[in-house]
Amino acid sequence: MTLEEVLIQKPTERAQCTGQALEEVLVSAKDNDSLTVGVYECAKVMNLDPDSVSFCVLAVDEEFECDIALQIHFTLIQSFCFDNDISIVRVSDVQRLAEIVGDKAEQLEDAHCVLITNPAEGSWQDPALEKLHLFCEESRRLNDWVPEISLPER
Repeated sequence: MTLEEVLIQKPTERAQCTGQALEEVLVSAKDNDSLTVGVYECAKVMNLDPDSVSFCVLAVDEEFECDIALQIHFTLIQSFCFDNDISIVRVSDVQRLAEIVGDKAEQLEDAHCVLITNPAEGSWQDPALEKLHLFCEESRRLNDWVPEISLPER
């Protein structure tokens, strides 16, 4: 999908399209062992190898909106992503994100941040990831620096 095709979509179509693209990218990255899940694990990856990070997903729901420590981490992660030209989105369903990226109960506890990284041996290409990058680029042009995406229901 070209940038022009993304731009002519209606907002509701674009939201559905990007939600599906995000799910596809997360599943693909999981299959390629290119996911990092958890706020602290993501911070370690960003500190050690920021060039390997391709995309960032932050997730918060009503239960954690008042968690000041989590909000501080999110602010620092967002700043890092902006400084390093890493596309970043927000989702409001932590449980749904955890279902997509994890198969272990302990990952469900800290699925508030997910990084998609490029493997060391080479960059895997995913058309859905390119679609998400285009969506983020367009959102930034509209001064929406951390756009929110709704993940499709199961």
